[in-house]
Amino acid sequence: MSQLSPYPSEVFDSWAEVYDTQPNPLLSLEQRILGSKLGDVHGLDILDAGCGTGRWLHQLADRGPRSLIGVDISPAMLLLAGTKLERTCDLRLGSCAALPVDDATTDMVLSSFVVSYLEDLDGFAQEVDRVARPGATVFLTDMHPDTEAQFNWKRGSHAGQIRGRRWSLAQITQAFQACGFKIVSLMEPSFSIEEKQIFEECGRLDLYESALAFPAIYVLRLRKPPSAPRVRKAACYAPGEIHLTGGRCAVGADASALASLSIDGRTIHSIESGSWKSTLDLSGFLLLPGLINAHDHLDFSLYPNIGDGPYQSAGEWAHDIHSNHAERIARYRQVPRSLHLWWGGIRNLLSGVTTVCHHNPLNQELLSPGFAVRVVPDFGWAHSPSLEPDLASKFRESPAGVPFVVHAAEGVDEKSSREIFDLDRIQALDDRTVLVHGLGCTAQGVSLINQRRASVILCPTSNEFLFHQSPSLGFIRSLDSVMLGSDSPLTAAGDLLDEIRFVHTQTGLDANSIYAMVTSRPAEFLRLRQGEGGIKPGSAADLVVIRDTGLSPAETMARLTNDQIELVMIGGRIQLAGEWLYERLPGGLRQGLQRFEVNGHPRWVRAPLDRLFAETEEFLGSDFCVGGKRVRRAPAA
Repeated sequence: MSQLSPYPSEVFDSWAEVYDTQPNPLLSLEQRILGSKLGDVHGLDILDAGCGTGRWLHQLADRGPRSLIGVDISPAMLLLAGTKLERTCDLRLGSCAALPVDDATTDMVLSSFVVSYLEDLDGFAQEVDRVARPGATVFLTDMHPDTEAQFNWKRGSHAGQIRGRRWSLAQITQAFQACGFKIVSLMEPSFSIEEKQIFEECGRLDLYESALAFPAIYVLRLRKPPSAPRVRKAACYAPGEIHLTGGRCAVGADASALASLSIDGRTIHSIESGSWKSTLDLSGFLLLPGLINAHDHLDFSLYPNIGDGPYQSAGEWAHDIHSNHAERIARYRQVPRSLHLWWGGIRNLLSGVTTVCHHNPLNQELLSPGFAVRVVPDFGWAHSPSLEPDLASKFRESPAGVPFVVHAAEGVDEKSSREIFDLDRIQALDDRTVLVHGLGCTAQGVSLINQRRASVILCPTSNEFLFHQSPSLGFIRSLDSVMLGSDSPLTAAGDLLDEIRFVHTQTGLDANSIYAMVTSRPAEFLRLRQGEGGIKPGSAADLVVIRDTGLSPAETMARLTNDQIELVMIGGRIQLAGEWLYERLPGGLRQGLQRFEVNGHPRWVRAPLDRLFAETEEFLGSDFCVGGKRVRRAPAA
């Protein structure tokens, strides 16, 4: 774990004596994951770039490679590596910015916990490309940048600490893809029971518990093509000029009108007739505004419900499942986080959600224009008062103009009820505070929330699963500002439509109130700026199209199921189409849509389905669900 500019070699020399003896849960996790992925290295020429004390070289030496080269900037670490490896390895003093290795001489490059110390990421990718033969494999591992930022993890040892560059996974992959490398796999594992003992020995079991839901490291596998790649322009669909004609358009919860929408680029240009490049006849269909999911955990999208309630608090549930369902959880943790995120986006898309607030660290992929749904980019957050010892600082450090989202009162015990008052005591309860759940709120707690002009996101099916209790009609109506979220499939029924139907049929909340809870109200309290949550000129062209049954927009939405959704448009781009409308789409609007089945119903979505299915099936087989709904590859033509 040593390297590079801008850090002098002396920084890493000081770690050499303790590097192999100091307990390190990150190295333990990497050992378990990467050790099984290196495969057969017999007869290969292998380079360990940033080899440190020779931890991986020592293990590879027994696997029959043709040659082993270790490069590091620290003389002290190389000295220790030499005592382990004797004459089985060629150790070279040098920098990853200028590897002392000949061109095209390496079949495998390993770089363990190095990338975050690099000043020039593009230069490193170019150096790896220079020394790697065509067809070579590259393994990169490091502390996960999103989780590092979330918990402010430090790098170093008892001998000292330094701050890494925290390159994002998007930046890392882009640097290597620019050199022609292809991504083979990306794993983002979390700590497991094997690391728990290390935390216990260090007296930091609290860190283990708080980090369990987050990826601790990444293991990125890349491959250099057998021959130089041919550069070609990628075909892509860009929003353009579209005219939607003949449909009934929602202009409010209980009002609609026959209208034609002119979409210019990513926004609604006008609600009238005109001459446009692509025209789609929506006669017999109803146009609703895209739904806004105020609370989700996209990175738990493939999990089933886990737990045996009722519980008194979310903390009690978390302790139970990690104690009694560890093996089941471990199976789903094998799936790389990037796959969970993509399936989480698709889970929302299938329910008509066009904008979602993801309550976990964001990465560049989530914010890219090509992701399945729009993810809210600007907000502060903390997990919950019980798991965030520095919550007050997080709140203070969040920009004044963005919401601050936090789980609170997620339980039915006295401690859960007190959390609202705890937040107020540390001055973290005001008009930008967005509380998730609030089930344990007392009448006094509700009064305080309203007084501070905070808002609440309800996730009723999650509460019902965990506590056998959900927000009452009186409780919902007592709140001045309330929204609806889907929470995670770990505890929720499925998706946002399941939450809508539950709160309508089981709680008895009227359709008009529910309509506001998933459109205009989250747009207001999440401080969205593109006109999300409504259909009007100048707003984002976020639309859900369903068959017109003659009911009001709100009554239609309150009864809506996934199979009834025929089209979802986000920012003027068609992201999902059902069987009825796919055939009506002009050819240019179909470009990039891929077919699969959801509970037996065909759907076309704009997503890399071939890759998602292939990589997910490596871990879960072909029989898996997304938000409780079974998904299948498209049948062969």
